Amino acid sequence: MAEAAHNVPQEYWRPPAGTIVDPVTKNPSGLVEVCDRCATEFMVGARFCHSCGAPRPSLSSAPVSRNWTRYLEFHHIKDRLGLPTATLIAFFVGMGCILAALAVGLVFSAQTVLDWQAVQLWRTQWLLAASASFIAGILLKK
Repeated sequence: MAEAAHNVPQEYWRPPAGTIVDPVTKNPSGLVEVCDRCATEFMVGARFCHSCGAPRPSLSSAPVSRNWTRYLEFHHIKDRLGLPTATLIAFFVGMGCILAALAVGLVFSAQTVLDWQAVQLWRTQWLLAASASFIAGILLKK
């Protein structure tokens, strides 16, 4: 802070003292977005530069990430389906119970009638759990 001047009026749109501005991109250390025309920082949420009036580069012009795993993030799924958190969790639990009911039939084989009845009972229990989860999701939806 020894290089900072004392009692100099600071204008709110200029970068603070000590900020290094890259001459190629005109971004101070790559942390904030600045205007291409006058190199002032954009205000939060602004679509235009408040100093020169130049339009802010749109977010759509940014390179699109080809990472498909971002669609598996919980908040993306929640926003896409438009469901509250509790309802979405109940939906996933219900889907897991349905998959478990299907897996019971694939994993266990029945050689006798008693084995077949046991497998059917397990399937019925998993499907009842799925139904209860789906009903809970419906009831939790606001």
